[in-house]
Amino acid sequence: MTTRAPRRDAVENRAGILSAARTALAVDPHASIDVIARGAGLSRRTLYGHFDDRDALIRELIANGAQRFNAIAETVTDDDARLALARLAALLWQEAAHVQVAAALALDEAHVEHTGAALAPLRRTLAALVRRGQEDGSFRTDLTAPTLARLIEEMARTVVSRTDAASTEAASIAVRTVLSIAGLSWREADELLATHPAVGAPSNTEADA
Repeated sequence: MTTRAPRRDAVENRAGILSAARTALAVDPHASIDVIARGAGLSRRTLYGHFDDRDALIRELIANGAQRFNAIAETVTDDDARLALARLAALLWQEAAHVQVAAALALDEAHVEHTGAALAPLRRTLAALVRRGQEDGSFRTDLTAPTLARLIEEMARTVVSRTDAASTEAASIAVRTVLSIAGLSWREADELLATHPAVGAPSNTEADA
């Protein structure tokens, strides 16, 4: 038996709900189902036809965001582990900065386990990068690779939650913080970013803020 494809209006409604949820959560991380439904131009009943509850909707947002983050990780191919980590941090920050409240919500305690599972490919990339950096002497070795990768992840989580995305220095702060946790001094980070100025530079959105 063949499975029928969703009707076009159903696909459009679902996409509209997700878009409205991202917009609403950017204004108020506690935005209700009613607010999200109104933002999508749909009834509460229609929204519940796509998502069982608010948590299900947030989990879908997390999954969509994780797909973008995982895809970004695949684009970082620098041989220099320090540069690869800096570029990864910068690209992920630029993505998260556009939806900072939603990103922070995905990383809160209520959803962090689901987020971690959705971001498994990114976490594997980071773990491999940390091991490579330790093996070639680029990163600190007083911590095991899994512990260092987890510390970098936790610091990135804090930066997303606490840094003002509108600041023109936000991307640089994110990159420098991650490099610091990896074991680089501020002078080493300065030298790296001076040699590769595009890494850590503000995105168009940040520069225009």
